[in-house]
Parts: sequence; C-alpha cells; structure tokens
Amino acid sequence: MARIGLYKSDVKKARDSLTAQGINPSVDAVRVALGNTGSKTTIHKYLKELDEDGGGTDGRKTSISEALQDLVARLASQLQDEANLRIDAIQAQSAEKDRLHAEAMSAPQREIEVLRAQLQQAETAAHQEAATHGRTRETLQSETIARHTAEQQVADLKERLAENDAHRQSIEEKHKHAREALEHYRQSVKEQRDQDQRRHEQQIQQLQAEIRQLQQSLVVKQDEVTRLNQEGARLVADLSHAQKSLYEQQSHGRQLAQKLEALQAIELRCKTAEAQLEAKDAHIKELTSQAAGAAKQAEEFAKRIHGLELTLAAAQARLEAQQAMSEQLRAFMGHQEAPEAKEPAP
Repeated sequence: MARIGLYKSDVKKARDSLTAQGINPSVDAVRVALGNTGSKTTIHKYLKELDEDGGGTDGRKTSISEALQDLVARLASQLQDEANLRIDAIQAQSAEKDRLHAEAMSAPQREIEVLRAQLQQAETAAHQEAATHGRTRETLQSETIARHTAEQQVADLKERLAENDAHRQSIEEKHKHAREALEHYRQSVKEQRDQDQRRHEQQIQQLQAEIRQLQQSLVVKQDEVTRLNQEGARLVADLSHAQKSLYEQQSHGRQLAQKLEALQAIELRCKTAEAQLEAKDAHIKELTSQAAGAAKQAEEFAKRIHGLELTLAAAQARLEAQQAMSEQLRAFMGHQEAPEAKEPAP
C-alpha cells in the first residue's frame, strides 16, 4: 500500500542518495529507496519538478499535454490516496464487525454448550430415575403379591379362628350340658336319698333287705359320676388347649397387621417416588424448551451474520469498482504518455 503524505523533500533525499552512490535515480529506484512506498506517478512528478528546479530542462515551455498529464497524475495520486484511506477504513470496519460477530457468536455457543450439558445431565438423571422407578415398581409388585398372600393367609386364619370359636362354643355347650346333667343327677340322688330316708323311717325292714342292692346301684352311679368327672376334666383341658390356640392365632394376626402396616408404608414411598419422577419429567420438559429457545436465538444470530456477510460483499464490490476505476485511470495515463514518448524532439 502507498504511503500517505509523501513529500518532495523525501524524493529529493532519495534521489541525491542514489546519485551519490552512482545509481541512476529512476522512478523505481527512488521508490525502492523510499521503502517501496509512494505512488510512482507522484515520485515521477516530484523528480520532474526537481529536474526543472535544478535547470535540468532546456527551457522549453510546458505543453498542454504535459500539463494535462501532470493534472491527471495529481488526480490519480489523490484518488489512489483516497481509495487507500477508504480501503483502510473498510478493512478496519470489517475487522471490527468480524470481531463483534465472533464475540456475538461465542456467547450463544457457550450458552448452547451449557444447555446441552444440562440437558444431558437431565437425561442421565431421568434415565436413573426411570431405572429407580422400574426397580420400585418391581419391589411394589412383589410387595403387592406378598400383601395379597398375607391377606389370603389372614383370611384363612380368620376362617380357622372362626372354626375354632365354633368348636370352642360346641365344647362349652357340651361342658354345660355335662354340668347340668351332673347337677340333675346330684339333685335326683339327693331326692332319692330323702325318699329313702323317709322310706327308711317308714319301712326300715324293707330297706335293710334292699340295702345291698342300693349299695351296688350306688357304686354304679358313683362310677358313672367318676366317668362324667373325667369327661368334664378332659373337656376343660380341650377348652384350655383351644384358648391357647386362639391366643396364638391372635398373635399371628397381630404380626400380619404389622406386615400390612409396613406394606402400606412401602406403598406410600412408591407414591412419593412417582411424584418425584413426575417432577423430573417436568424439569426435563423445561430444559428442552430452553434448548429450543437457544436454538432459535442461534438461528437469529445466523441471520444477522448473513446480513453482515452481504454488507461485506457489497463493500468488497465497491472496492473492486474503485480499483477498476484506478486501473482505467492508469491505462488512460499510459495512453497519454505513449504519444508523448513518440513525439520527435524540436
């Protein structure tokens, strides 16, 4: 790029330095000495002015073609400088836009990465919760089966308890009947003794004759009473055994009730786990919505980037048009210099 603000004194110093070194101070040599800066047209103009100032010309008047060429050279130099300034401004503006674009794109990308990480964590947590829920469902199913089994056992035990109650009532009724029979027999024996006593008083002689027969009958009756007493003792033992069995059944029933309470607690925990799973599902839906919003924002950024790219393409097109105009001016200058070079010396 040509240096802005090339002065005639700089060209004079470069020309004098080349002349002192024994080098022909051509336009290209002077431009190299200036550090490859400056327009060749400007350098040529300054060299020509220095030659005129130093008496290097033969004193002839400047022709209209030379004045026009000098004017064109000045305009071309000024146009080149202005084009360079505009190119620098456009490049700086484009670089700033690229920087802002990169900054604008980096933030959504980071947010998208964060949201993706959060979504992945939420999906992992959801899978874990689903696995936990599945295990909980299996546990609940097994506990439900165990509860049904326990309920069936409780029903069977209740049925057996009812049968035992019926059997106990039957035994109690038998024992009651036995006591009533024994009491009736004792009452009848007492009445019989009373009658015998009265009869003994009235017919003492007849009783003495029948006393052995009565004693034998009494022995038989006493054996029957003994047998009835043994039967009553056996019934009392059966009743005690039935009461013991009833107590054991009641204790087992209480254990089953405790198991039922534990099953109810497990069922409550399962319901709590299901509620937590529903909350996790709601959280996953919210994260998915946030990811969709981030994707929409990224799409808006992409549209803005496309607009900036179109603006940059338009600026590049204008720059190419200016460069084409510069090339045309250079071609025009070359076309003007060519006839002047072929003009014979006076």
